[in-house]
Amino acid sequence: MQSLRLEADLENWHDFEVESRREIIALLRSIGEKNQLIRMLVQGESDVCVTSILEVQPDNNTVILDCSIDREQNQRVLGATAVHFETTLDKIRILFSSDKVEKCLYRGNPAFRMALPATLIRLQRREYYRMNTPVSNPVRVAIPLPAELGGGSHPFPLADISCGGIAILDNKLLLGDTIGRNYADCRIDLPDVGAIVTTLQIRNSLDMTLLNNKSNRRLGCQFIDIPRPMLAQVQRYITKLERERNARLAGLG
Repeated sequence: MQSLRLEADLENWHDFEVESRREIIALLRSIGEKNQLIRMLVQGESDVCVTSILEVQPDNNTVILDCSIDREQNQRVLGATAVHFETTLDKIRILFSSDKVEKCLYRGNPAFRMALPATLIRLQRREYYRMNTPVSNPVRVAIPLPAELGGGSHPFPLADISCGGIAILDNKLLLGDTIGRNYADCRIDLPDVGAIVTTLQIRNSLDMTLLNNKSNRRLGCQFIDIPRPMLAQVQRYITKLERERNARLAGLG
């Protein structure tokens, strides 16, 4: 399952893809120099190996990786049709993959060898950063409800937004709090940017009591299979909110 999610990440985060060979080499070398651990996913969470970069060899177009002390796990890595890698560098998430990992010797010790990735994904903190949405004139998401929840399409105000999803307020408790439930064809009209339509999955639920003693429910929702152009629109809207906030702060200063 984790491997599938990582594949989806590599697909959905296309807009943050690094294609410069020089930049890829520099990033991988930094990961190796800082001894940053890398999660190597062969079959999702059921088969995860922690590795590290021993050396980047541009002349050979290869990356040398440490191998596991578990021989059977090493064999599964070598036999895999695709291996996914996930790590962080200075709090920036790095994702890449390889179609083939081979065994080799590095300074007399067993190691893995893979081709230098042609691309990788670099997700800076801003891409994960959640921006609060306006309170006075809230952005709303229209969510079509299934028949068992009353049917029809209902608007819900956003509390915040990131490139990974949104938080919404459900003060009438229309959606329930079923974690993992998907709602398809949800539409969000982003001011000055445009509309996006995507599936939302409820990831967490929090019941709150407001100052006026009324109850409200905040639901954290994840974008599922959001198209790349719409993901780019979300990023543009987040950037717009950031600029507006910074302008307000500058005015106060």
